[in-house]
Amino acid sequence: MKVLLADDEKSIRLTLGDDLEAAGHEVTVVDDGREASRHVEQERFDVLISDIKMPGVTGIELLEKTKQISAGTEVILITGFGTVESAVEAMKLGAYDYILKPFLNEKIIALLEKIDRLQRLTEENVRLKEELRDRYGFDQLIGKSKKMLDIFHLIETLRDNDSYILIQGETGTGKELIAQAVYRNSRRKDKPLVILSCSQFPETLLEDELFGHEKGAFTDARDRKVGRFERAQGGTLFLDDIDDMTLPTQVKLLRILQEKKFERLGGEETVSLDIRVISATKADLEEAVAEGTFREDLFYRLNVLRIALPPLRDRPEDIPLLAAHFIKIYGGGRDYRIPPAVLEAMINYPWPGNVRELENAIERSIALAGRARNLKKEHIIRSSTTQSRTVAHLKDLRPLKEVVGESEMMHIKNVLKHTRGQKGKAAEILGISRKNLWEKMREYEVE
Repeated sequence: MKVLLADDEKSIRLTLGDDLEAAGHEVTVVDDGREASRHVEQERFDVLISDIKMPGVTGIELLEKTKQISAGTEVILITGFGTVESAVEAMKLGAYDYILKPFLNEKIIALLEKIDRLQRLTEENVRLKEELRDRYGFDQLIGKSKKMLDIFHLIETLRDNDSYILIQGETGTGKELIAQAVYRNSRRKDKPLVILSCSQFPETLLEDELFGHEKGAFTDARDRKVGRFERAQGGTLFLDDIDDMTLPTQVKLLRILQEKKFERLGGEETVSLDIRVISATKADLEEAVAEGTFREDLFYRLNVLRIALPPLRDRPEDIPLLAAHFIKIYGGGRDYRIPPAVLEAMINYPWPGNVRELENAIERSIALAGRARNLKKEHIIRSSTTQSRTVAHLKDLRPLKEVVGESEMMHIKNVLKHTRGQKGKAAEILGISRKNLWEKMREYEVE
């Protein structure tokens, strides 16, 4: 990296300068603030290392000037007269770190290694931002991870295919965007795309939305209503949250998909259908079939082709791209920047709300940024008990038998503690026989 070292103490200039060069950095060494200021005006440095108290221009003044000229230059301030106030002021003005004398040169070198790694992340973010549309964009979809590139390729492969598609993914992963991309790249793109969320309507209203009704079909049916199936004629019907559809409605949907015709509610006229159906689920439909909450025959009818949309935590390399995309949407033309340390925290965060949570976080951080161009970590990643519970839930995925056994063991221990080890009384409280208690104590190794 290109480093500017400014210190009026000769021993630091010599020893630190030599060690930085030995570590592979290109180092410019000056002995006062004015000289350092001239270099900042004329050249672009990756890192400025500056003493705070220097003749002519102080390190704090140099920090301010450097950030005005080159916001991407990281600044490390060193001083022998450290106070809490000066440290706080330095960090508020954008200093990367604040080092007190005396210090080990190895500490500075380690900081530069970290800055180098984070700056590479930022540079990649900028590069990806420039290539966002041409190289890593697919309609409204953003991603460069292998999982997303495979999905883009699959969508292109299906361009001339009319088979039904099931999109599976967690809430917030962008299932509707996938459906729209499939539609726009299909031979039915000039016909309607009709969208219906099965979770938004109770059973009776959902059937009315799907099939429509004739005038007089029920008390408030004053006119004929054309349902979503009919509105999608020749085009594509997207059924979101298909896992929320009740079993009786599933039966009717299956019949229509098999026969490709239906009647409006209260009507006798048969309407023939020529549509493609894309459905989406946030749940594992195979598990729902096993549990009896989703019809197996309907599952196979919808699941001709499947697109498995990965959660954001499984494609962290897409986070810089997505963040840049949302900054472009919500930034109002301003060039907001995500500092390297914040970007690293974003990549390490599990994003339980997926892309939707990231989008909301970027919108929030821009709204709270004020006049600042650097977006703050606390505005992007908010700690909360809900998030903690979600993250814990994602990690604590164990068999039910194991969880139940652990709970049973703890309850037995608590009852035995309450009865001071009297097993007969404990068995009575637990509602089991003394023999059964002995067996469970032996199974769980409870003394």
